[in-house]
Amino acid sequence: MEIIDKINYLIKEKNLQKKDFVKMLQAIEPKLKCTGEIPSEQTIYGYLNGKRELKVELIPYIAEVLGVDEQELFRFDIEYATEYNLRYSKDAREILDLLQYTPKPMLEQIKIVMRRFKKTYEEGLKEL
Repeated sequence: MEIIDKINYLIKEKNLQKKDFVKMLQAIEPKLKCTGEIPSEQTIYGYLNGKRELKVELIPYIAEVLGVDEQELFRFDIEYATEYNLRYSKDAREILDLLQYTPKPMLEQIKIVMRRFKKTYEEGLKEL
């Protein structure tokens, strides 16, 4: 996963629109060393859409706007690894949080069902 994918993920996770993120980023006036100017809206959209290479000097500003530490932008946990996980990571985290309250017999049932899904998935891959 690229850092820009993580940034876009966090924008979505924080329920921000890209246009709001762009305005917030520009509001804190991040000046690029090479030009001494604040990146334009078009340039920032270029970063977000992967059409321009993100300038490393913008990382602290982006982290500030997103309310995360800079290192978070470089953490690529498994939940961010695929488009599927990108869509369902919040659901998975909620399920994991709720598991601690689940009685043991129900946990056994959950494992049985999940093993069936896993087997079906793996068998489907073998057919490819």
